[in-house]
Amino acid sequence: MTVPGGQRVEPAMSGDVVALHRLRRQLEDWLHDKGVRQWPRGEVSQDEIAAQVSRQEWHLARHSEVGVAAAMRMLWSDPDFWGEDSTPAVYVHGLMVDRAMAGLGMGALMLDRAAEVGRDRSVGVFRLDCAESNSALRSYCRKQGFHESGRCDFDDLFSVTLFEKEI
Repeated sequence: MTVPGGQRVEPAMSGDVVALHRLRRQLEDWLHDKGVRQWPRGEVSQDEIAAQVSRQEWHLARHSEVGVAAAMRMLWSDPDFWGEDSTPAVYVHGLMVDRAMAGLGMGALMLDRAAEVGRDRSVGVFRLDCAESNSALRSYCRKQGFHESGRCDFDDLFSVTLFEKEI
C-alpha cells in the first residue's frame, strides 16, 4: 500500500525501534499537552517496542521528510481488552501519525492496510479501542466506519470504548 510520496506501508524492522519509540513519546506529550488522557507519558518502553517489532506486530509508513510518518500494531487476538473472544479478527493498537503528516489521510491509510491484511488472512472483523474520554478519536473511528460495540473498564484507572467493523 502506497503513502503520499510513493512510500509503502511495510512491517517495521529492528532498526525502526528508536524512531517508533520517539514518535510514541512525541504523541504522548502532544496528547498530554492537549489534556487528552489516551497514553500516559513513558507507558511503553523502547525495549517493549523492540519485542513487539521482533514479533512482527508493528507496521509503518515512511516519508522522506519525517522518517516514520505513521505506524500501528496489528494483533490477531486481544484478550486484555476484548476477553477470550474467539471471533477471527484483526486488532489495531498504537495507531500513530506524525503531527507533521496530520490531515493527509495517513491514519486512514494505515487502517486500510490493516483491513487488507485481515482480508488476506480471511478475517472478517476489524477491531480497535480508544480511551473513553478521547472524544476526537472516538469520532474519527466512527468516520472510518467503525461502530461502538462495547466498553472495557480497567478498575478505576480508565475505560476504553471498543470499536469494530466488518471487512
